[in-house]
Amino acid sequence: MKQSTKQLTVSALLFALGLVLPFLTGQVPQIGNMLLPMHFPVFLCAFLCGWQYALFLGFLLPICRNMIFGMPHMFPVAIAMAFELAAYGLIAGLIYGRSKQKSTASLYIALISAMILGRVVWGIVEVLLLGIGENAFTWQMFLSGALLEAIPGIILQLILIPGILVALRRSGHFPL
Repeated sequence: MKQSTKQLTVSALLFALGLVLPFLTGQVPQIGNMLLPMHFPVFLCAFLCGWQYALFLGFLLPICRNMIFGMPHMFPVAIAMAFELAAYGLIAGLIYGRSKQKSTASLYIALISAMILGRVVWGIVEVLLLGIGENAFTWQMFLSGALLEAIPGIILQLILIPGILVALRRSGHFPL
């Protein structure tokens, strides 16, 4: 199978997974904010298919999910998430794709770098959407949304994503 066909097929599968995975959180925003179900397919796509596919998957996933299921709310959540997830895909895919050794260490470097920079992108987009001032996006809202509420999801990502990718590498299905 041609590499581009394989990447497109895997991306489509991960897109479908990204649409369905939030149902595991019961469509409850508080649980979704903690477990970050749409982040997993984007990160996996970045490592398996490359930054180009992950960038588009990340941007389209929250917007399409809003159009199909009504969640997350388009403004400001889905719009900010679209930029955040696109940044995750772009950054993780670029850093890992350019690493000389495709090792677990380079995987963690790409994953953690993308997590940090993607949350910064999310914060910037929230500020642009909501503004600054009395009732706008605050530093406390950033810390709460980007870090405190997300700790369980961050821990799951740091455990599951490398685990899945190592298992795929060992199975011979994906050279990483």
